[in-house]
Amino acid sequence: MQKRLRPIQLAAIIFLTVSGGPYGLEPLLSFGGPNASLLLLMITPFLWDVPSIFMVLELNSMMPVTGGYYQWVKRALGQRWAFYEGWWTWLYTFVDLAIYPVWFVTYASFFNPHLLAYKIPICLAIVWLGAILNIVGIVRVGKTSIMLGAMVIIPFLVMFVTQFFNHHGAITFPELSFKDAKLSTTGMALYYVMWNFLGWDNATTYAEEVDKPIRSYLISIAITFCMVFVLYGITIFTAQVSGISFTALRDGGFPQLGMLIGGRWLGALLAIGGMASMMGIFSAVLLSMSRIPKAMADDKLLPAKLNSLHPRFNTPHISIIVCACIVSIMVNLNFEDLVILDVMLYGAGLLLELISLVALRIKEPNTCRPFKIRLNTLGLCIMILSPLTLLIIALSGALAGTDRAFVTAVSALLALLSAEVGWQIIRIYRFYRDKKAPLVSD
Repeated sequence: MQKRLRPIQLAAIIFLTVSGGPYGLEPLLSFGGPNASLLLLMITPFLWDVPSIFMVLELNSMMPVTGGYYQWVKRALGQRWAFYEGWWTWLYTFVDLAIYPVWFVTYASFFNPHLLAYKIPICLAIVWLGAILNIVGIVRVGKTSIMLGAMVIIPFLVMFVTQFFNHHGAITFPELSFKDAKLSTTGMALYYVMWNFLGWDNATTYAEEVDKPIRSYLISIAITFCMVFVLYGITIFTAQVSGISFTALRDGGFPQLGMLIGGRWLGALLAIGGMASMMGIFSAVLLSMSRIPKAMADDKLLPAKLNSLHPRFNTPHISIIVCACIVSIMVNLNFEDLVILDVMLYGAGLLLELISLVALRIKEPNTCRPFKIRLNTLGLCIMILSPLTLLIIALSGALAGTDRAFVTAVSALLALLSAEVGWQIIRIYRFYRDKKAPLVSD
């Protein structure tokens, strides 16, 4: 019998999928400033995360199946939109995954700056180590995630306590306001917060491999949300109280903050946490992503070989290997551009999932939903406006900032449109393969 994930293992994987700790928030203060940054951290999760979390809990309780959000969209909107969902998620995950091995090298260079000269081979080693870990089984990923999650969280708690005991005089809490905030910089700050809080739906793609999935997801997501919310808040607050230059934090990362607060030992601890975070995020995101090609291959939208399961470990090893190969080619992308691209592609997929939530309420009102959002159809439509509004504000701010953001936004739009190109290619291929059988249904 295949071993299944338990709630604590699932919580660790979700933590690494969604967050991986505050690593990646370093530029927030330089964009948001001392007043708006903490306010964004307090507001954004409830406008961006809570609607998606509730959507995930309801749809996953209704359909706890392999493929997660891909299957929800297919049931609600049809195979064409499901292909869009899978395609968009695949694209954003590839560019997302490519940054974590690079960051691993950056944090490792704290101990030996010469490692930067060997960035590519180290990145490839991280990519394929994560792939091997995924191939040998989901429970191994879960157990490893618990260890890596602890290595991420503990350094920030130590830093917070060290700052509290070393601080002399009264601690002044920053004023929470958008006073003097510019749209361009606030938009980029919002992008960083949204990027560090996305991915709740990714953890549903392997629901059939979770023990008592409905109960386990409810417990695990609640634990993870509270943990991430508190950890981000105390980290940014600690950074502000420490007096570190926001530019120095952005360029040197949290190890630089640790050195300022506690010396080299704390900087080293945070660098180790950063390396653990990058390893953990890579493995957790690859785990969720590798199940989507398998689900699409089951529907004959991708080559059948992607549907193959490893004879010993029962994992989609071909899908994992293909994902690792593509990521290996993309290990040197610009981080700021990546954040904009990621959030836009993810936001498009999230919108399809939220629309599916409403559509299934209308189409299948009597289907069992062990977890059901206590809103009617109109209430759900209003709920969708919350993350959509944040996306529009963030994009408007980024576009008002630099021409480079405009180029990235156009690239994201082209990536979204490529789903239709892919869909038409599949329809034509199947038409000729099956000797002019009817084209695949929309």
